[in-house]
Amino acid sequence: MINPNQKLNPKIFDKDIESAPIRRGFGEGLVLAGDTNKNVVGLCSDLSESTTMNLFKDKYPDRFVEMGIAEQNMASVASGMAAMGKIPFITSYAMFSPGRNWEQIRTTICYNNRNVKIAGSHAGVSVGPDGGTHQAIEDIAILRAIPNMVIISPCDINEARKATIACALNNNPTYIRLARNNTPVITSKESPFEIGKAQLLFMPKDNKRAEIGIIATGALLHRALKVAFELENEGKLVKVLNLSTIKPLDEDSVWKLAHETGAIVTVEEHQILGGMGSAVAECLARHYPTPMEFVGIKDKFGQSGTPEELIEHYGMGEKDIKNAIKKVMLRKTK
Repeated sequence: MINPNQKLNPKIFDKDIESAPIRRGFGEGLVLAGDTNKNVVGLCSDLSESTTMNLFKDKYPDRFVEMGIAEQNMASVASGMAAMGKIPFITSYAMFSPGRNWEQIRTTICYNNRNVKIAGSHAGVSVGPDGGTHQAIEDIAILRAIPNMVIISPCDINEARKATIACALNNNPTYIRLARNNTPVITSKESPFEIGKAQLLFMPKDNKRAEIGIIATGALLHRALKVAFELENEGKLVKVLNLSTIKPLDEDSVWKLAHETGAIVTVEEHQILGGMGSAVAECLARHYPTPMEFVGIKDKFGQSGTPEELIEHYGMGEKDIKNAIKKVMLRKTK
């Protein structure tokens, strides 16, 4: 059942569930952060409408800088602004920021521990027809290895809005990973959010002990919840954890779920190598070794296609989540 403490959208399993772009939550959150703090500034690499930073640009044109197609320069300029007390948000397609400007993020931002926020839009293969060159499916991996970096992967428009406001209040270099397309609205304005804390969204009725744990992040979370709902109707006891913050990892929630269930499936729209599932596996290897299966992209590049076609082609659909659960349950019982 849905965890009532999370105050989720009551239409979460309805066919007519509302959908909205996760990236719009970033744009709306940035405006709200700017409303409360005049030090919040925006920098963009010629993609303000695509990334929805145009919402901030329109309201605060004197606090917006159009950097042109120069992502490396944008990261370095933002670092200098942060050194002077500003709170810069920089945005582009995730393939270009952090993809193109990784070294500047590493050296000018993270090495100096500058308070810069990086919003990577159009992440994952669900960018669709833009093709493999524009589909950022390695961004979590390349940033997770950099010291001082915080990584947030919101599941919907509401969580993206809250994450943007929250990271304007922390003092760390922070990456917010944003999907392009409309995504089901899972959470509500009242749903709790805190950087570094996972949220238990689905659990067995009557507080029963779960037999499988699903850990999902970002735009694929809704598919994981639908699978959990179907399995519940089949009599299986499932918990679903929304890992909205990938770094720092909520290790307590991860290993407690593994301890209870003895079997974990991770779900992400990213390379399996180095992604969220890898972070979970590293945690469990240290604290509670557990049978795991990973739903994500298996060491391949993206390609052009519709978002739905690509999600299915790369093994991240509902049937793939179910198959991963079957595999891990078999290993658990051996």
